Amino acid sequence: MGLISLCACLVSFSQVKVVADKISGIVGDKIILNSEIVNANEDIKRQGGQAQDNCLLLDQMLTQKALILQAEKDSIPVTEDEVDAELDQHIRYYISQYGSKEALEQISGRSIYQIKEDFRQPIREQRLAQGMRTKIVEGIKITPTEVKEYYEKIPKDNLYFYESQVQIGQIVMYPKASRDIEVLAVDELNGFKRQVEAGQKKFETLASLYSDDPGSKDKGGTYEINRMDKQWDPLWFATAWRLKEGQISSVIKTKAGYHIIQMVSRNGDDAVVRHILRIPQITPAESNEVIGKLDSVREKLVTGSIGFGEAVARYSEEESSKYTAGRLMARDGSTYLLLADLDKDMVLLLKNANLKPGEYSKPTPYTDERGKKGVRIVYLLSKSDPHRENLKDDYNKIAQRALDEKKGAALQKWFNARISTYYIMIDDEYKDCKNLSKWLTKNAATVSN
Repeated sequence: MGLISLCACLVSFSQVKVVADKISGIVGDKIILNSEIVNANEDIKRQGGQAQDNCLLLDQMLTQKALILQAEKDSIPVTEDEVDAELDQHIRYYISQYGSKEALEQISGRSIYQIKEDFRQPIREQRLAQGMRTKIVEGIKITPTEVKEYYEKIPKDNLYFYESQVQIGQIVMYPKASRDIEVLAVDELNGFKRQVEAGQKKFETLASLYSDDPGSKDKGGTYEINRMDKQWDPLWFATAWRLKEGQISSVIKTKAGYHIIQMVSRNGDDAVVRHILRIPQITPAESNEVIGKLDSVREKLVTGSIGFGEAVARYSEEESSKYTAGRLMARDGSTYLLLADLDKDMVLLLKNANLKPGEYSKPTPYTDERGKKGVRIVYLLSKSDPHRENLKDDYNKIAQRALDEKKGAALQKWFNARISTYYIMIDDEYKDCKNLSKWLTKNAATVSN
């Protein structure tokens, strides 16, 4: 059950309780209710998709239950800590979607604790199914010959068409503001703190007017946090949790800039906070100093006296680059990016610099998504023109699809060998579903409800 599936169940919970339900299918001792199929389709429609055929959804659910059944027999390990961590992730996601914990509880008609308990077993089963699926296909590999055979079977008109894609690395350094500018930022924040504590201004009003954080400025500086969150700056996070309700912190400095934080409310491991971020302004003199440093780095790269990965590790101040050797990543983890995936400054740089694969840009100032000013060297690793898919340019993508198909065949073979060993019941409503015929073995039954 994914994040959005959980959302569908939350929204429709009260409806499911008051309408007549029935069993649509059983695998072993695992039951599939009609309401689960209804909820799955509602989920798809909420995401803007078209409703799926119920026969297809039931097939997917029967498959999931069979994997769970076998995982339990094979003692696939799933710990309560893993389940708790995923539950917390789901709850934080929905709180952010609905705006507050109270709104989520109102919509679902249950407390956060009750929501977690209701979905503890479904999430545990999801992890069991995934663990079993991984066990079945873990030894499957693909050879170049198999990739070629897979590719040659694809009708030419069915080959993917790719827009221009790039692979990019970057080395980033951030200019440091002058001491006088930093003192000004601290004085401003101290002034905001005094105004709120004196009742002259509301914290959220000042945040909306003056905060340099684009992620919270339009929400009055508000964030909802949980003690298990890992994405926050450690000092910012620790400072927030030390506050009492209504209390405002002293000015703190993080890599993003200077902050004051207000604790709005807290409930166990969950809290609502507000903050105001002030980023000291960078002058041309400070930017030029960093450009000079990166010019020297670029010279080493061009002459080959240092490799790009080593230069990233030694000089780059952009944290995520340390884990990707400077490469930019798409949301799906791929290093192949469309121009639409790049920030506008990067697109402009590539256009103006006219880089060729293997070349490095001159150090160029830019502003990141947090509003922080930096200077970067861009390394263009590869660039593809718009083209029809082929083995030379797209081998890795084709190989992944070929591997996925091979794993799918292995899963189907596994099911075919085991379906007859399970007790299976399918409601008479689905007797005409052709895709369910594989489930209707001598051990299966159709039942009218």
